[in-house]
Amino acid sequence: MSSMPVQSNRPRMFQRDFSQNPFIAIWEVTRACQLHCLHCRAEAQRHRNPLELTTDEGKRLIDQIAEMEHPLLVFTGGDPLEREDLFEFMRYARTKDLEIAMTPSATPRVTREALKEAQDAGLARCAFSLDGSTAAIHDKFRGTSGSYDLTIRALETLRDIGMPIQLNTTVSRYNLEDLEHIADLAERYATVLWSVFFLVPTGRARSKDMISPEEAETVMEWLYEQSPTRSFDVKTTAAPHYRRVVLGHRAQAGIVGRDFTVSSQGLRSQKGVNDGNGFVFISHTGDVYPSGFLPVVAGNIRKDRLADVYRNSTVFRELRDPGLLKGKCGACEFRDVCGGSRARAYGVTGDYLESDPACAYVPGAWKVEAEAVKA
Repeated sequence: MSSMPVQSNRPRMFQRDFSQNPFIAIWEVTRACQLHCLHCRAEAQRHRNPLELTTDEGKRLIDQIAEMEHPLLVFTGGDPLEREDLFEFMRYARTKDLEIAMTPSATPRVTREALKEAQDAGLARCAFSLDGSTAAIHDKFRGTSGSYDLTIRALETLRDIGMPIQLNTTVSRYNLEDLEHIADLAERYATVLWSVFFLVPTGRARSKDMISPEEAETVMEWLYEQSPTRSFDVKTTAAPHYRRVVLGHRAQAGIVGRDFTVSSQGLRSQKGVNDGNGFVFISHTGDVYPSGFLPVVAGNIRKDRLADVYRNSTVFRELRDPGLLKGKCGACEFRDVCGGSRARAYGVTGDYLESDPACAYVPGAWKVEAEAVKA
């Protein structure tokens, strides 16, 4: 089977109403993983939880995901390859006309045979994390010696079999100076998308590992400069304020509009996705979160329908209302298109409606008020 996404009859993504259906659904099929990453959202464990969704429950979940206008379905973990029924889930999802992606861990389970079976099952893209351009940097971040070598071997295999590659990099104080070298590696392995994550203090990650708001601004400006010079698309995760940076540069160039589409095989939304707004996360035990980085339980698919949780739960409805945002985010002229990372606001302050503490931007309304006070 071709590794490229198949044509489907799904509604075009720009027509999607995020108040009704997500653009992307991420299912944490297990929390089992043999790595011990410093920033692990899931605080992954060595062994599988006996309370994980069963094979039948997983298929019913896939049915419910497909009913929500067929969002992109991502199998994640832990390490999804720890589930022996993973490929069965993939094949079943394809019968439901879902485009599927996977984010495995770089462990000995990532064999050529496993990647080829995933490709044959209809996988559209495989995403690996690369948090350093050298073994010294990456392995320290991943908490496991040899992880870098296994990642590079997996990237070589994916390139050989023609599977589109996505690289995920979490920016932290440990690799801030290494980003350009990581981008060069993404180029070398014909990556189609580089997703740059801005660390959220949840799970094992800590606030002390975050870069400063000013450093984050510098990174986003650098990413914008990289976009036209690289062969791959660049996006950010947990950094919706990158949209403000993009809009600022477009305005300077006389470009009007707020379309954030990039040409990555149709697996990208044409408008900004944020926690609970175009995004839904289902845990290994069926809990429904606005995102994996915002672990506020809104329901559980063992007793609730996914669509009902996404559309009607208090958490999701509040996250989709920019009028409820507080502090700088509430006053910001970019709140409708950005909204800040609700996960980071929650991780730092305990309130998902507070300001994103990683944003250095001062809203125009605050500047006017400050000038008035000075006068």
